[in-house]
Amino acid sequence: MCKYDPKSSKAEEFIHDGEIRETLEWAAANRDDLPLIESVIEKAREGKGLNHREALLLLDCQDKECNEKIFALAREIKQKNYGNRIVMFAPLYLSNYCVNGCVYCPYHYKNKHIPRKKLTQEEIAAEVIALQDMGHKRLALETGEDPVNNPIEYVLDSIKTIYSIKHKNGAIRRVNVNIAATTVENYRKLKEAGIGTYILFQETYHKENYEKLHPTGPKHNYAWHTEAMDRAMDAGIDDVGCGVLYGLGTYRYDFVGQLMHAEHLEAAKGVGPHTISVPRIRPADDIDTKEFPDAISDEMFEKIVAVLRIAVPYTGIIVSTRESRKARERVLAVGVSQISGGSRTSVGGYTHEERHDETAQFDVSDTRTLDEVVNWLLGLGYIPSFCTACYREGRTGDRFMRLVKSGQIANCCQPNALMTLKEYLEDYASEDTKIKGEKVIAAEVERIPNEKARAIAREYLKELHDGKRDFRF
Repeated sequence: MCKYDPKSSKAEEFIHDGEIRETLEWAAANRDDLPLIESVIEKAREGKGLNHREALLLLDCQDKECNEKIFALAREIKQKNYGNRIVMFAPLYLSNYCVNGCVYCPYHYKNKHIPRKKLTQEEIAAEVIALQDMGHKRLALETGEDPVNNPIEYVLDSIKTIYSIKHKNGAIRRVNVNIAATTVENYRKLKEAGIGTYILFQETYHKENYEKLHPTGPKHNYAWHTEAMDRAMDAGIDDVGCGVLYGLGTYRYDFVGQLMHAEHLEAAKGVGPHTISVPRIRPADDIDTKEFPDAISDEMFEKIVAVLRIAVPYTGIIVSTRESRKARERVLAVGVSQISGGSRTSVGGYTHEERHDETAQFDVSDTRTLDEVVNWLLGLGYIPSFCTACYREGRTGDRFMRLVKSGQIANCCQPNALMTLKEYLEDYASEDTKIKGEKVIAAEVERIPNEKARAIAREYLKELHDGKRDFRF
């Protein structure tokens, strides 16, 4: 019988079923213990996070007054660590060829309805130009798992193509990669190719359910998949991103597993995940969400994000265009720090929009253009940020976390966010977005904590207006 060990390199020891079940029982037994809940909230106010048991207790809390304190604290921590900044990105789907049998994904190999498509390097270049014309600087590269059609060499060539395209004032400055679990050797190749964050969703941490949901293909191997982040970090990739697909299993189990994975990376590798994603099961070709009875409500979704923000205060939280405008607005306030905009989840969707319904991985709820999303964020008082400076300056992994925990990151992130927003306004924004954005910049530049950084930012903003580009702290 394996024992729970967050430092272990074995999946079933750091994601320990017995520990998760004991945690579920403990939280359920104590959900009405208000003095205990209050003590956990007070501990969380220190801003150093919570363990998986404490976090589940807050998630399970039913008391109205305590829940109000939980949401207020989440907003406070979000504001302290991230300010009003919201990082923008877009997914880029290269290929929907896949050999896995995942029952919740239309890419599964038995699906004969969906046309299979793999972009050539020329088509990738065209997609990148289309994304640059929107104003994007950061992409998340996506592809199905197929050793023949999507080998690592294809991914590496695609990254090289993406970084090589300089169109007008456009450039992709950070390519995050979301591909299937692979070897340490291949992760080294990705590191050498200059990727930003390596992202891999666990989907569910419940081993038995995981194997049923992935009945065939390489992804069926629970340990190989769950231990992927360890191999990526062993290969030198500093920033990794985790996620579960809420609705595949019971949310309480996966919530605990998600935090245990973060605790494992902190204990075993010295730094937790750079980002955590919170997608929910969505309709798609050949996929009926009625077959997944564990789907979560908007209210529970919002609370999951809020408690994650409290439990892992320095980890970015990502929400995608799976979510509606209304749902995204709710979670932005309590914890989300990155969102996609103007996204297409189909292969070739940025240059051939008619393909959108044919090759899409899931239905997009927020179908607004990037400019409409930026305009909306500005209207809500946020700073849409296209910043990639920390990655390009080597402030990744534990170096990034040290800056965040010390509070010094604000003297980098605030001016960088404003300068990349200024670039967007000068080169891509509609007139209304530009007017709103200039007002936000004028107000927010005064909030840069360091006087010297504030003065330099003002000068850089002037030079950006005069036509220069790509300043960073």
